[in-house]
Amino acid sequence: MSSNNSTEIRKMVRDQYGQVALGRGSCCGGPEARPSGCGAEPGDQHQSRAMGYSEQQMADVPEGANLGLGCGNPVALAALEKGQTVLDLGAGAGFDCFLAARAVGPEGRVIGVDMTAEMLDQARRNAEAGGYANVEFRLGEIEHLPVADASVDIVISNCVINLSPDKPRVFAEALRVLRPGGRLMIADIVLLNPLPDALRESVSAYVGCVAGAVLREDYLDMLRATGFEDIAIENQSAFAENLPLNDPFVQSILKEARLTPEQAVDAGRSVVSIQVSARKTA
Repeated sequence: MSSNNSTEIRKMVRDQYGQVALGRGSCCGGPEARPSGCGAEPGDQHQSRAMGYSEQQMADVPEGANLGLGCGNPVALAALEKGQTVLDLGAGAGFDCFLAARAVGPEGRVIGVDMTAEMLDQARRNAEAGGYANVEFRLGEIEHLPVADASVDIVISNCVINLSPDKPRVFAEALRVLRPGGRLMIADIVLLNPLPDALRESVSAYVGCVAGAVLREDYLDMLRATGFEDIAIENQSAFAENLPLNDPFVQSILKEARLTPEQAVDAGRSVVSIQVSARKTA
């Protein structure tokens, strides 16, 4: 997907995730499409366990908050403390925000930012249902955060930055809103090897979290260039290694990208989920 299509990409992602919030599809296609990782059934316990969520965490959030859209559990590694302010980039229906809210306590604060109005409506309903007085949700793009400079302690994100057509800008915004010494903890999709050009240009694959991913080292280099320090990969796991080749959505991607099943399987081995930590200079 060429960089000059960034507006089109954002609209495409916003529209698709709006449908997810309304229960009319997944981030990976229509209602019948549920490949591994991004796009599990809402509330899918098995998928959430695989991403690192505990039984207690899944039970603690309001019904409808866990849409199965992540690729890790950034809250588990964020080591949140009472009284901290947490910002979630791409908050969705609020799953990670609600977990963070419990960790920081009533004296802490959690801000969720999402560009999809339907997602924010769902998140706000979930917050009201769960009585989360210390959580608020704001409409905005992660490349232009509606958050004040140096106002948060921790920035988290779960399988969202890979969808941005301007990742360096996202990291610059995260650095801007963090207080000195503040930390970044993100779960995301990256590549071990380049994807075939046809797959990278696939609209469906972009919405499905794959085509927007960059090489792992390029991802880390972006963080370094932004000014983050103490950058470390805390965890890495396969993401698209076991593609359901008979799935209608996967078949549509193969047709769109003109890939054989063998080429798709090979490309899938290059897609991994990582959890990355970094810190703003104190």
